[in-house]
Amino acid sequence: MRVLVAPQEFKESLTAEEAAAAIASGLAQARPEWTVEELPLSDGGPGFLAALARATQGRARSVATRDALGRARTAQVLDIAETGTCALESAMANGLALIALGHRDPLRASTEGVGELIAAALEGGPSRIVVGVGGSATSDGGSGMARALGARFRDEAGRDLPAGAAALADLARIDWSPPRSLAGMEVLVASDVTNPLVGPRGAAAVFGPQKGASAADVEVIEAALQRYAAVVERSLGVALADMLGAGAAGGLAGGLVAFLGGRIMSGFDVVAEAVGLAERLRGADLVVTGEGRFDGQSGQGKTVGRMREMAAERRIPCVVLAGRAEGASGDVRTLAELEPDREASMRNAAALLRELAGRWARSAGV
Repeated sequence: MRVLVAPQEFKESLTAEEAAAAIASGLAQARPEWTVEELPLSDGGPGFLAALARATQGRARSVATRDALGRARTAQVLDIAETGTCALESAMANGLALIALGHRDPLRASTEGVGELIAAALEGGPSRIVVGVGGSATSDGGSGMARALGARFRDEAGRDLPAGAAALADLARIDWSPPRSLAGMEVLVASDVTNPLVGPRGAAAVFGPQKGASAADVEVIEAALQRYAAVVERSLGVALADMLGAGAAGGLAGGLVAFLGGRIMSGFDVVAEAVGLAERLRGADLVVTGEGRFDGQSGQGKTVGRMREMAAERRIPCVVLAGRAEGASGDVRTLAELEPDREASMRNAAALLRELAGRWARSAGV
């Protein structure tokens, strides 16, 4: 029995590497006769850069940047010389996991640190930049990212607006002249969702609560992004409001399209191609994937949903091990079965995931 263990990160709990190692350990202990192969994955969020680094001859560079609250931190960009590509993971700057629960501020959180990562990427002279988006603490439509690269966001009186989503409600004009270093640059936006910027499926309504936004905050952010979309269309000629995928990472994906001419694509596909996933699946008898929360969004371009699809196409059994689940079927098992308390489950996720994998393997009829 050859088993491919291919999870993504368990948000705010385990990296994809840690999750894969825990699952593999549990399987190996329960079924030592199985051959278990670990393949940690990402769909553009946390773990994106690590997945690409494992699959390429890229060289990581440390760069200074800021998190969503403006605090200094160090992140990395990955130079892949053979393809002239520089890859970056936006969550290394604006990631939700970088901010403690009581300090999250969805109205003022900014993507300026992502713009600083892009500026650092440009220093290497690439012909293409790949930006993994996802796992963000921000809802500013990528305005902070553009500000870090020279854009000015002004109110009716011509005053510069402060950072963050809420301030965009007063946006009247955008002044933007792309840096020369962006001339001819191909910018790919690796995303895991297709949500538009605004509306009932938009960045505020769907993702705002995940970033700590209250119901009132969601209304503020929605109104601000509506204003932002209108001014972007008037100033830059790019219609973001209903663009599929523009709402990813609190609208960062849309900002990358509007200001950098980015093209939104499946983050899972970017990683799958880099790691040779189709080849790795050949000969596999079983696939085990996983994520922190399995729900309706899992089947909309995220790692777990795409892994299930690829396994089904090849008629390979696939099991999902998740922290929590909504609407789970028989092939989905959760840490909640072992530890109902969510916080305790997250604190002990590695040990629980190892135990869950072992229990499943011992009872599996494969």
